[in-house]
Amino acid sequence: MPDDVRELPAKDDNLSRFLGGSPLAVFVRLVLLSVLVGVVLAAIGFDPWNILYSIRRLFDWIYNLGFDFINGLWSYFLLGAVIVVPIWLISRLFHTQQPPRR
Repeated sequence: MPDDVRELPAKDDNLSRFLGGSPLAVFVRLVLLSVLVGVVLAAIGFDPWNILYSIRRLFDWIYNLGFDFINGLWSYFLLGAVIVVPIWLISRLFHTQQPPRR
């Protein structure tokens, strides 16, 4: 190797190794990811100025959504059962009066 050739600095210096890439690229990725996560959190109702209240409100919403789902499911069950159960019962009554097939 000739003496006048200088070596470039290694790409795996301590800072780049710690950050997982070049500092500028890591910074840009963190900014973009933070904006994306911020949009998602804002869509589900988080407020950056009162994060603890927002988290509690999110859990209340999920809790209430679960019970509203069960209540809605129960009403759909009752509505369908008014039609399905009598038809099933009538079909079973008529089916038992037929002679068995051979």
